[in-house]
Amino acid sequence: MKKTDLEKQKALKLKGKLNAGNPLNRLADAAPAVDRREQRRLDQAAGLVSFPVKLHQPLIAALNAKAQADSISVNELVNTLLAEALKD
Repeated sequence: MKKTDLEKQKALKLKGKLNAGNPLNRLADAAPAVDRREQRRLDQAAGLVSFPVKLHQPLIAALNAKAQADSISVNELVNTLLAEALKD
């Protein structure tokens, strides 16, 4: 085998390794994901119920910005805002 052929083989091998290594997999390995069934069980134990609604895009953007500014999840923010609005 010629030296150039060997270098080509090395390059192909390296390229294959780079393409195989998905960056998302590295992050997923660090934090194991909870499967849907387990997440549903945890939500039920916490007393959470799914409540999908349709909102206009500017309102969604404002909710996301406020949640990020307050360092809380959007679910927590909406829960707090609704509880305050419905207080008697």
